[in-house]
Amino acid sequence: MKSSILGLALTIVMLFAVGATAKDINENKNLKLVYVEWDCANASSHLAKAVLEDKLGYKVELLPVTLPILWTSLATGDADAMVTAWLPNTNKDMYNKYKDKLEVLGKLTDGARLGLAVPDYVPLHSVEELKANAGKFKGQIIGIDPGAAIMRLTENLVKDYGIDNMELMEGSDAIMTSSLAEAIRNKEWIVITAWSPHWLFGRWNMHYLEDPKGSLGSEEAIYNVGRKDLKTDHPDAHAFLSKFAFADAGQLQQLMAWNQEKGADPMKNARRFMTEHPELVEAWLKK
Repeated sequence: MKSSILGLALTIVMLFAVGATAKDINENKNLKLVYVEWDCANASSHLAKAVLEDKLGYKVELLPVTLPILWTSLATGDADAMVTAWLPNTNKDMYNKYKDKLEVLGKLTDGARLGLAVPDYVPLHSVEELKANAGKFKGQIIGIDPGAAIMRLTENLVKDYGIDNMELMEGSDAIMTSSLAEAIRNKEWIVITAWSPHWLFGRWNMHYLEDPKGSLGSEEAIYNVGRKDLKTDHPDAHAFLSKFAFADAGQLQQLMAWNQEKGADPMKNARRFMTEHPELVEAWLKK
């Protein structure tokens, strides 16, 4: 009888132990990725989610946030990682503010840049020509959401070049691209806040305006950034995000273009990208 009771007790203890271990494993596989709802960030964040879930068994929550919350959520540990940090220039202020609480994990892609862009039928080639032609643009520079770094930098550009007869219009990535599409349909002059990689350069014939004073910075890169202790808490995710990178900016631009197709699903397109680039996925997961 004593033996039976002892055996039952041990069985119960073992069941609780197994249950606790399973729970711990499950909890350790939950991740929060943050991103701003720009097309490039949307594409790369969904791709990271697809790989983490399909290949590494994580449950990933994607959280669209504003740019300030993007950085503060990582610094406070409310989120785990992001794949949308433009450095060393565009996100410099936010990075410098929180860098002691963050870890730069790896470079997602080179070839990133900001600029003011116009359709090719607009015969201007420098931001220095904007002031004299402000009327043709209806006195507007079409921007995106007010929290974006490119908006702050464009405000500086307007001051640097003395463009006091044009207004920087706030909106969003979607509003900016829809305004661009309408202007191109009507062959109207339009100047937008733009960045590369972006699918719009594949859809329309566009060019950047030269910025001799460098108000919008120079070419930079996009990086993956995680909170401190990510490696300790999520070693597999840390290893993957340290290797997660496109072969070139054109690959990210291709993924962004798929997401603009009618009825597009970013997760389905992320998995399509994984299927079409198996060697790249293998490199990301290599131990």
